[in-house]
Amino acid sequence: MHIIQVVSLRSKAKQRLIMPPLKFYAGPAARNALKYSPFSPNLFTHFLGASGGPKWFVLAGLDKALFGSFFNQHCGHMNIIGSSAGAFRAACFAQDDPVAAIDRLANHYSHTVYSAKATPFEISEKAKETIAHVLTPDGIFELMNNDTFTVHFLTARCKGLMKSDAKLIQSLGLLASMGLNKLARKNLSLLFDRVVFSSKKNKLVINDPYGLKTQYIKMGFNTVTDAVLASGSIPLVMSYVRDVVDAPDDFFRDGGILDYHFDFSLDCDLGLTLYPHFYPHISPGWFDKGIKRPPHKSSFDKVIMLVPSDEFIGSLPYQKIPDRKDFEQMQDNQRIKYWQTVIKESERLGDYFLEIVSQNRVADVLEPFPFEMCD
Repeated sequence: MHIIQVVSLRSKAKQRLIMPPLKFYAGPAARNALKYSPFSPNLFTHFLGASGGPKWFVLAGLDKALFGSFFNQHCGHMNIIGSSAGAFRAACFAQDDPVAAIDRLANHYSHTVYSAKATPFEISEKAKETIAHVLTPDGIFELMNNDTFTVHFLTARCKGLMKSDAKLIQSLGLLASMGLNKLARKNLSLLFDRVVFSSKKNKLVINDPYGLKTQYIKMGFNTVTDAVLASGSIPLVMSYVRDVVDAPDDFFRDGGILDYHFDFSLDCDLGLTLYPHFYPHISPGWFDKGIKRPPHKSSFDKVIMLVPSDEFIGSLPYQKIPDRKDFEQMQDNQRIKYWQTVIKESERLGDYFLEIVSQNRVADVLEPFPFEMCD
């Protein structure tokens, strides 16, 4: 029995080595487009980066392959749309040396250590340190003057109970949000509006099937760091962001509240959207995680999604990708070692992506989305 078990484990390990580490999924319009056009940078007019905090580490190597190599050949224009962790990533992609910026983000965030009973103020201050490390004044200048990539940071403008930093009032606001969302996602408009901070004035149009209000704000040089911070300011965990330059005097919080994994379409008649994602499933907003609300087919018709395979996840320490619970469930040295391993292993995703593209095999490996969608 012992010998059989050892052989079985070896077989599983060998299988993980030969199974592809990255899955390619696409909507009907995206698959159809690849029948007539090669998989190339100019095929894409939009890029999505979802919320997820440390989950992003599993995509770090893929991000470096995309913006350090693949998109170097982009000859047109692309909107990079990021929410929470996706906003931090977007701030890296639009700099002159995106790979160095991605490395700074991965290294600084993965080594972040909080006190035993960290307050929202402390966690927000640590986030500011990360942003300052990733976005130097030169980096902000490069982002604002990038003619190829326009970045858009998604945030949630708070209303009613959610305009408070008091823990009890926030908790009541979150409970109200959860209940309203369960009845209908459009009800979130009672407590939140979507506000998009953009590096340039351009024709980004978000078509929300739920009719959630969206406001677009052109950033100035002094707006960028606050907009990134606002996009990642998790309720109860961090402080709200206020006094954002060039924006109304409002209370801004994490963009993932409304746009966790996204459920909207984009005006891109001639282009597709590339979406590297942590999971082969979608939770449109933060409050949809527990109720498994399916996204709309129209939101993913022109999307190509890149997702780590189950085999790749199974090869990682603890057979999972990082998440914020690791701060509480692991000692700092254990967590940092684990996260550093995931960041290193993520290079395999980037290598595989570039290999498939160079071999012109993307159309061969594309699969339909594996999750349920509604009309």
